[in-house]
Amino acid sequence: MGTGPPLPAPTTDSRMTLYFHTLRHLRPVQVANRVWRHLYRPSPSMRPPPPRRPLTGPWTAPASRAASMPAPMTFRFLNETRPIARGQWNASFPSDLWRYNLHYFDDLNAQGAQARRDWHAEAIEDWISGNPPAAGAGWDAYPTSLRIVNWTKWALGGALLSEPALRSLAIQARALRQRLEFHLLGNHLLANAKALVFAGLFFEGEEADQWLHKGMSTLADQLPEQILADGGHFERSTLYHALALEDVLDLINVGTAFRTSLPRRWLALADSWPDIARRMRAWLSSMLHPDGEISFFNDAATGVAPSPAEMERYAGALIGPPAPQVADDGALRLTHLADSGYLRLDAPDVTLLLDAGALGPDYLLGHAHADTLSFELSAFGQRVIVNGGTSTYTAGAVRDAERGTAAHSTVTVDGVDSSKVWASFRVARRAKPFDLQLAQNTDEIRVQCAHDGYRRLPGKPVHRRSWRLTERALRVEDRIEGRCRSAVARFHLHPDVAPSIDATATSGQLCLPNGRALRWRASGTVRIESSHFAPEFGRRLPARCLALQLPGDDPAWLELAW
Repeated sequence: MGTGPPLPAPTTDSRMTLYFHTLRHLRPVQVANRVWRHLYRPSPSMRPPPPRRPLTGPWTAPASRAASMPAPMTFRFLNETRPIARGQWNASFPSDLWRYNLHYFDDLNAQGAQARRDWHAEAIEDWISGNPPAAGAGWDAYPTSLRIVNWTKWALGGALLSEPALRSLAIQARALRQRLEFHLLGNHLLANAKALVFAGLFFEGEEADQWLHKGMSTLADQLPEQILADGGHFERSTLYHALALEDVLDLINVGTAFRTSLPRRWLALADSWPDIARRMRAWLSSMLHPDGEISFFNDAATGVAPSPAEMERYAGALIGPPAPQVADDGALRLTHLADSGYLRLDAPDVTLLLDAGALGPDYLLGHAHADTLSFELSAFGQRVIVNGGTSTYTAGAVRDAERGTAAHSTVTVDGVDSSKVWASFRVARRAKPFDLQLAQNTDEIRVQCAHDGYRRLPGKPVHRRSWRLTERALRVEDRIEGRCRSAVARFHLHPDVAPSIDATATSGQLCLPNGRALRWRASGTVRIESSHFAPEFGRRLPARCLALQLPGDDPAWLELAW
C-alpha cells in the first residue's frame, strides 16, 4: 500500500526484544519485590488468634454473585462444574484460574447463601485440613486476600466461624501481611490492602491494629493512583473496574460497621471512600450497554464481578441513590471519560462506546488487549458490534488471539497487533493514542483519533479513525498514514446478529433478533469472516465479522443506518 518500493514483511521480535520492551517499564519496587519473593519465604505464626472486635455499627448485605456451589463440596467456576474430594484442594484442575476461584470462597456470600451454610461450614473445615499454612496455591496472596474478606463477610452476616476457622483466619492475615503483591501492584495490591483492613477490624488488639495500619496506609497510597479523576480504574478494564468498585463499597461497609474502632488518623481516609465510590459508580454506568452489562475493553467478561444491577443495589444501600441522570430528550449526547480515554455517544436508538485511551499504566498491562481505537455498538437494546471478549487466562493460542487486534473492532495493519501482547499477561511495544478531536452540534457528534502502535513497522504507518454519529446513522472512517503492505478494518458482530451481503459485496443488512435491522454500506468490497465472541470465562461462541480492506492511501469507511 502506498507509493515506493515494496516493503519487507514485518519481522518477529526476539525473546530478548520482547523482554526488553516489557521490563523497561516496570517500577523498581516491582523488580525488587520479585527478587525478594524468590529469596525469602516467611512462615506465618501459628499462635492463637486475637479476640474478635465487637460491631459498633450496621453491617449491610454485600453485593452477591451467582451461586457457585450446586451441591456439597461441588463447585462451578468458568462454566465448568467439578466435585472436590476431601482434602484435594490442590489437585489437577481445568486451569490455574479455576483453582484460584476454588480458594476464594465466593459462594459464602452468593445468592441464596444462607440456605447453604452447612455446606459452607463443611468446606471451610475441609479447606483448613487440606491446606496447611503457606502450602499450595490457596496461600498465594491474591486468593488469600479474597478468602479473608469472604470468611469475614460470612461471619459479619450472622454465620458462625468455628475456633479452628478463627485461628486459620488469623494465620492467613499474618501470611498475607508478609507477602503483599508489590511485584504486581494494581488490583492485586488493592485486594491485599482491603483484606488487611477487614482482618484488622474483625479482630482487635495490637496485632490486629498492625494489620489495619498496613492496610490503610497502603490504601492511602494506592487509591489516589488507581482511581482516576473521571472515576475509572487505571487498568482500563471494565471487569477490573467493577471489582475495584466492589472493593471500595466493601471498605465503606466494614468501616461503617466498626466506625468507632477506626483510629483518628484514618477517619479522613475512610470519609473519602463514599466520594470515590460515587465517581466509580458513575464511570461504570457510562460503560454499560443498554442490556445492563459491561462493555468488553481489555480483559472483560460477565459473571466474574457482581452484576451491575447488584452493584447498584449495594451502592444504593451504602451511599444513597446515584446523581440524577440527564433527561432522555432524544438529543445526541457525548460523555467523555477523559482520564481513562473512553467515550460514550448516545443517539435515540443507539449507544456507541469508543476506546481512545492508553492501554493502562505502563508498568501494569497484564489485563491489556491490543484494542486501541476499537468500539462497540448497541442498537434498539441489542449489542451489534462488539469486541471479542475474554474466555481464558491460560497461555496459548486462544489467549493470544483474544488479546490480539484482529479480535477487536478496529484496524489490523500487516497482520500484526497494534500493541505487542504476549505470554498471557505481558505487553512489549504498546500503542499510544494521540490527536483526539471532539465536535458536537445538534445534528451530529464527531470523534477523531490516531495511534502510533504500527510505527514500529517498515513504512511507519499510523492508523487514524473517525466516527460520525447522527440520529439515524453512524459512519466509521479509517485511514493509514504512511506505508504498509495491507490493512483491514474488522467490525465484529454479536452472535445474535445475522449479516447479509448484496451481490456487489459493498452493502447489506444486519438483522437483529428483535426483528429490527440495520443497513450497512461500505467504500469497498466487504467479506464476511468467521470469528468468536467470549462473553464469559469458559464460553466461546461462534460469530461473524465484516472485514473491509483499506485501499492504499485513500480512506475506507463503513456506514450503518437504522
